[in-house]
Amino acid sequence: MSRYTPATAEDRRRMLEYIGVGSIDDLYSGIPAGVRQKDLPDIPKALSEPEVIRDLRELAGANRNIDDLPCFLGAGIYDHFIPAAVDSIISRGEFTTCYTPYQPEVSQGTLQAIFQYQTMVCELTGMEVSNASMYDGASATAEAAVLAASATKRKKILWGRNVNPQTKEVLRTYCWSRGLEHGEVPAAGGTIDREALDGALSAGDAAALVVQSPSFFGTVEDIKALAEKVHGAGALLIVVTDLLALGTLEAPGALGADIVAGDGQTVGNPASFGGPAFGFIAVNKPLMRKMPGRICGQTVDSRGRRAFVLTLQAREQHIRREKATSNICSNQNLCIVAASVYLSLLGPQGLAEVGGQIMAKTEYALGRLEKSGKFRRAFPGVPCFREAVLLSERPVKELNRRLLDAGIIGGYSLEPLYPELENGWLLAVTENRTKQEIDRLVAVAGGDA
Repeated sequence: MSRYTPATAEDRRRMLEYIGVGSIDDLYSGIPAGVRQKDLPDIPKALSEPEVIRDLRELAGANRNIDDLPCFLGAGIYDHFIPAAVDSIISRGEFTTCYTPYQPEVSQGTLQAIFQYQTMVCELTGMEVSNASMYDGASATAEAAVLAASATKRKKILWGRNVNPQTKEVLRTYCWSRGLEHGEVPAAGGTIDREALDGALSAGDAAALVVQSPSFFGTVEDIKALAEKVHGAGALLIVVTDLLALGTLEAPGALGADIVAGDGQTVGNPASFGGPAFGFIAVNKPLMRKMPGRICGQTVDSRGRRAFVLTLQAREQHIRREKATSNICSNQNLCIVAASVYLSLLGPQGLAEVGGQIMAKTEYALGRLEKSGKFRRAFPGVPCFREAVLLSERPVKELNRRLLDAGIIGGYSLEPLYPELENGWLLAVTENRTKQEIDRLVAVAGGDA
């Protein structure tokens, strides 16, 4: 906790004397007396430092959080296990105090960390080039849409209805600010409706299709089939995903994706009531110079020693604003270091094991809930990862309240945003959930506890 040292009476006297003012009230003499507050607001009496700490801890204890309760809520932020080594390493002063590497010659550690992060993103996504990260998954996706419009010289961005609603809001804002058109392709059975997509692409004016896989509903899209349709219409395919899922699913780059973007919270970054995390974006070499942000590269110096440099940084800080690819001018360095440490610790085998646990536990939870007779799958037969949509007999608000009263954080209510999914319940099951927690969820949600 930060310490606060207030100015003493002597400090205030000396400051007033220095600026030639008799009292603090004199500082406000220019403000009409009629609008000045004469009495102190009704605030509690002063407390000692131990009392303040005790008060704040009591307030914080009123929060219902995932450290205390098993969490089945996802919808974009997830409760994954983070090894203790991650926090230990990123807490080092070299990482916590680093800033933008404006002087590469004295920022070798920061540049090396970014380079290693970029390498891991490329390996997972199957793409050739990654930038040094972005603010979050939504802004990375919107920047990918702008990139696609620039590359194709077209003005229309399409996205699936099963894309995260918050991402769609950011996409709409970017399209508005850039003068781009946009359209939403309906979903059928939890994935993009192929016939509706054919109709949307038939005009020949689409710059890109944004497809999320795993989608907001947790469903896995057929990326290869979508890529063929999109490329046949002269558009680019933007795949929104997350790095943890790519330890189990095939790399989008190998399936025909032109741009891969998403949020990195799932790898080494805590939920923290919604952030911070980081966004990632990766492309193949033909689109490299249109990618926003900065790219770190590896080379050798004049003595033949390995060195790291800023290879590309076509940002508004370095070139004329109107020629900048983007006004995104920073990277989430500490968050990407956490991701790099996490991915290094787990490695390919560890990621595959985590993914296997997630899929097994998700299937176990869904099967038990269906057997209760109170739920049915909204999209039976469609593969899913970590999340799935269940249709409940009772309103989701009532269901989640019952669970919270029993000390369980329930799933996400879909009906307000997706009226077609009446009593739709988006349930997330990560590797952190135990069999006992899932059984308890089923007992309470099924009305047996």
